Amino acid sequence: MSTSDTLTGARTMWELVDRRAQASPNHPMLIAADGETVTFGAFRDRAERVAAGLQGMGVTTGSVVSWQLPTRIDTVVLSIALSRLGAVQNPIIHLYREREVGFALRQTGASLFVIPGTWRDVDFGAIADRALAGAPTRPTVLSIDAGLPEADPDVLPPPPPGTTPDDAPIRWIYYTSGSTADPKGVQHTDQTLIAGGWGLARALDMGPDDVGSIAFPFAHIAGPDYLVTMLSFGFPAILVESFSAPDVLPIFRAHGATMVGGSTAFYVAYLGEQRKTPGDPILPSLRLMSGGGAAKPPEVHFEVRDEIGGRGVVHGYGMTEVPMISNGSPHDTDEQLANTDGKPVDGADVRIVTLDGRIAGADEEGEVRVKGPMVFHGYTDPSLDADAFDADGYFRTGDLGRLRGDGHLTLTGRLKDVIVRKGENISAKEIEDLLYTHPKVVEVAVIGLPDPQRGERVCAVVQLADDADGLELAEIVDFCGAAGLMTQKIPEQLEVRTDWPRAGTGKIVKKTLRDEYAGA
Repeated sequence: MSTSDTLTGARTMWELVDRRAQASPNHPMLIAADGETVTFGAFRDRAERVAAGLQGMGVTTGSVVSWQLPTRIDTVVLSIALSRLGAVQNPIIHLYREREVGFALRQTGASLFVIPGTWRDVDFGAIADRALAGAPTRPTVLSIDAGLPEADPDVLPPPPPGTTPDDAPIRWIYYTSGSTADPKGVQHTDQTLIAGGWGLARALDMGPDDVGSIAFPFAHIAGPDYLVTMLSFGFPAILVESFSAPDVLPIFRAHGATMVGGSTAFYVAYLGEQRKTPGDPILPSLRLMSGGGAAKPPEVHFEVRDEIGGRGVVHGYGMTEVPMISNGSPHDTDEQLANTDGKPVDGADVRIVTLDGRIAGADEEGEVRVKGPMVFHGYTDPSLDADAFDADGYFRTGDLGRLRGDGHLTLTGRLKDVIVRKGENISAKEIEDLLYTHPKVVEVAVIGLPDPQRGERVCAVVQLADDADGLELAEIVDFCGAAGLMTQKIPEQLEVRTDWPRAGTGKIVKKTLRDEYAGA
């Protein structure tokens, strides 16, 4: 790839879209499941027409617009049309219901709420009505069943100018799903999202010959993150409204997808499909699988590499507040890809702080903290900011990890995901990584459950392989003991299930599992 193919220095999302349209007007950008393809040039032109249509509805610079839409071409067009106007957009994942939707609409004060009407048998208009019941003011609710509003772009004012990173206005508000407390509104600028996407693209060594995929909700923070990679390096992505491995694989093969993924749940689903036809690659054009949002058992990398092909799993680490923190590279060793979440991405300053407040040395465990241009600009509730950042300005992720001597980051768990059994801290991830290697297990979550004698007991929740003939706790105990796991860490309860409570990117929601099994 020549340097002329790469766009750098953009200060707004619209500037990046416009520059890519000028550089690669006829190159494909978005590919829908039905084969509809939009080029970079056509995308830019349509986004301007939709921006004019939205302006006719009263949307201007600084207007707050919430939207809850599936991953489709119209969704990306709407998002960039809002960027063209300089609106503040609040993407809401389609899985969220009345509680989260109502909270977001009230706190942001959105003047417009865009929904898909009825999608996958869910009436999003009814959700909006229930979410806004009793609200003192209501946004205009726009269903785009009949398409996005369009008008003559000649009526548009000039795009809002770019600024320095410190002065950049808030343009994006994402809500983290609260479990017991209210959701937290995470405020981003165009520049924080551009910095995150640039870090991902550089780590994965993306280029114009790639064909990517967005099979996760575009309303997730990973949506614009991935869009930035496409715009910066000029490659298309296949859009998937609802992920099902058997359904998406023919589409990916037809368009020569080189990069697929999303999270560990996606990797496991692809492996399940490959095992139905061993020796016949399900993705012959695959260069790598990538994703984040959930822990990755080390064995998954080797399974993908050996059974499906390509470089294997090139996993990363980010969150709503910091869309990219670290990411693997296809140039890493297999050991690094299997056992780490890569090096900090370009611009990310990562430090590990021990639980007693010291800056950790190499390979010493502590809380992962990060500073850099991809870090969000505070919460919508500013009272939450004091606890979110330390005295040196580093964001406190709440994740535990180690920075290895080779500069790679290994996550070891969550501060809140440590199981405290008889006063001893136990890492759920250590047990999960081991249980994933059991021949009967295809997915696993280890949780701590209340116990009157121990404080917490270790519970393994597993999904079995299709050909497994059941699994007993005694088998798990023997397996862990044979692997040398200390007795205190061996699961004391086993639950088998076939479905999981999941967040938008496929991450298992352990809070729901704890609530479900606490009385078991």
